[in-house]
Amino acid sequence: MKKYTSLSEAYKHASYPTIGHGKRNVQVLKEALEQCDGDLDSDMYGSGSIIEEFQEGMAQLLGKPTAVFFPSGTMAQQIALRIWCDEAGLRKVAYHPLSHLEIHEKDGMKELHRLEPVLLADETRPVLLTDVLSLKEDIACLLLELPQREIGGQLPEYTELEAISVHCRDKGIKLHLDGARLFEILPFYGKSAEELCQLFDSVYISFYKGLGGIAGAILAGGREFAEQSKIWKRRHGGDLISLYPYILSADYYMKQRLPRMEQYYREAKELASQYNQCHAIFTIPQVPVSNMFHVYVEMPKEKLEPIFIAVCELTDVGFTSSLREIGEKSCMFEVNIGDRYASLPQERLREAFLLLDERLRDEAG
Repeated sequence: MKKYTSLSEAYKHASYPTIGHGKRNVQVLKEALEQCDGDLDSDMYGSGSIIEEFQEGMAQLLGKPTAVFFPSGTMAQQIALRIWCDEAGLRKVAYHPLSHLEIHEKDGMKELHRLEPVLLADETRPVLLTDVLSLKEDIACLLLELPQREIGGQLPEYTELEAISVHCRDKGIKLHLDGARLFEILPFYGKSAEELCQLFDSVYISFYKGLGGIAGAILAGGREFAEQSKIWKRRHGGDLISLYPYILSADYYMKQRLPRMEQYYREAKELASQYNQCHAIFTIPQVPVSNMFHVYVEMPKEKLEPIFIAVCELTDVGFTSSLREIGEKSCMFEVNIGDRYASLPQERLREAFLLLDERLRDEAG
């Protein structure tokens, strides 16, 4: 039997890891470029057929007049908010308190653009119309993250989105979509990307999260918005001499994985159900609304980690590579379903869950 000294080591060497598409190693890029013609001209400083044709295709997919490729979603979203604030002559933008801009970007929006955040909603749920209606100050733009990653990928009902969109347009507030994982939520809503994006003035998409590309993002909207975003992209140093490795990998993995989003969503619900049958475990959401969810375990990290390691040693199934402590007596981890899950031997997975449940009950006494 294999023996591991840490949870990250156990997950790394597991024959049957449950999360994601696979290892993010150089093979990801090699596979994407294998079928490419080596004589194909690269893009240069934002121009060239590779980038222009890709941008045009993304604009059509999202139902927007035009789209601009960025090396980073952080850059793209800060620029989108800056454009809308400049247009309105107002420096305030509203978003969820656990938005990526608020907790992962070192105050980039505030320090680089002098924009002021207005935080909406309870941290445990998505932004709703009632939150927007209760705003006590004017804002230039409202950002909605769909799904809301930091709370397990929760989503508002589609009718809520429609109502928020109508309200924002009535009040002259620009509505921006943080759609880093846009394609993953379409099966739940039963909508196309174009239908959903019609509710928003501008849209950001990531190519490395659910799609599994190398890096990169798209920012889509009206033509004047796009032209302004290109100027800000140059100011941010985002016009690298060539972006084609990101563009070609984005195109390759989109073609592979967009047709599988319904499958990932179905598998996420299946896996969450198995977690929820284990002692001291629950998921948020209880029934996933995309390919992701959070797993909470009512047990201290120092007791839970050896259990996951032991289950991996005995079954070769890896549940997670790390645990985040939530207080002294519980912890959590994130699950996102990708290509790996479909190849898991289901009998082996059931064996791992039975063993996990048994070990959790034994530890609880």
